[in-house]
Amino acid sequence: MVTMRRRTLIFSVLAAGALSACATATEKAVSASASTAPILASTTASSLAPQSVTAYVPRRGRAPSTSYAVGRRTFSFARGADRPLPTTVWYPATGDAPGSPNPVADAAPASGRFPLVLFSHGLTSQPSDYADMLARWAQAGFVVAGPTYPHTSYGAADLDEQDIVNQPADASHVLDQLLALAHSDPLRATIDPGRLGAAGHSAGAITTTGLFSADRDERLKAGVVLAGTDFQGTAFAGPAAAMLFVHGRNDDTVTYRAGHAVFAAVPWSRAMLSITDGGHVTTSDDFEATTGTSTEFLRWSLYGDAAAKARIPAAAAVGGVATLEDQL
Repeated sequence: MVTMRRRTLIFSVLAAGALSACATATEKAVSASASTAPILASTTASSLAPQSVTAYVPRRGRAPSTSYAVGRRTFSFARGADRPLPTTVWYPATGDAPGSPNPVADAAPASGRFPLVLFSHGLTSQPSDYADMLARWAQAGFVVAGPTYPHTSYGAADLDEQDIVNQPADASHVLDQLLALAHSDPLRATIDPGRLGAAGHSAGAITTTGLFSADRDERLKAGVVLAGTDFQGTAFAGPAAAMLFVHGRNDDTVTYRAGHAVFAAVPWSRAMLSITDGGHVTTSDDFEATTGTSTEFLRWSLYGDAAAKARIPAAAAVGGVATLEDQL
């Protein structure tokens, strides 16, 4: 299960809707100003037009067939003096793989080169809130990096939901830093710079759509959008990539209507996992369907594993909690 703080905190966003990822301990309501509208107005409905699909064809390869032990490291990145970006990285590590991931701090990385996925947390959240899912991705053979954003994270001294507009640039900067690790850093050799993806939840999902639209990072080959919508109404752009959307039909924070419209506006290979009774956050009921589907999607889109693509429908059907629109 993905543990989130969001339960009662709702961010008022004009009359257009609300965006909230996870509740803080104080459950303090924060009103957005009119200048927030371009970034948050699409939480109720997206203005993006439907697009036909141009197929994304990944570089052929094969994902690991066994699970890994998981290591965890923290880095003190920053994009300027006023934008600290402390980043947690989960990665395949040496040693025997437990049945469930149990990340070991500073464990030696496993040998080999692995795709890198940049994960963006939701509003008033932090990367560790998603550790159950992110460690599962690492166990499957991915390096997963989760920056803590300076003005939208849990515990931020000056919480400002408008700062979402700056987060795609932050995410790209973290990718830059990880790809530029010193040659002496053992983690550097494990990252395959030609196999990069991005994922995120809620405000982090909006950050992720920004990386494929207004602030397109053309290094990215795949995106996973959990309970997200568009980024300032900007259309997707750049080279073809693969996109997976996961959205609860009963989401009252970022509506299912908005999320599905953005899915339909992706001009490349796309899929959408609709959680039948789901809300804004992943629960124990839909954790396996969400995690399994996203893992197989990443195996296909970043490793180029055709067998993984064929397993996506079965992963989506686990527990009978979701339906899948598959246009990959």
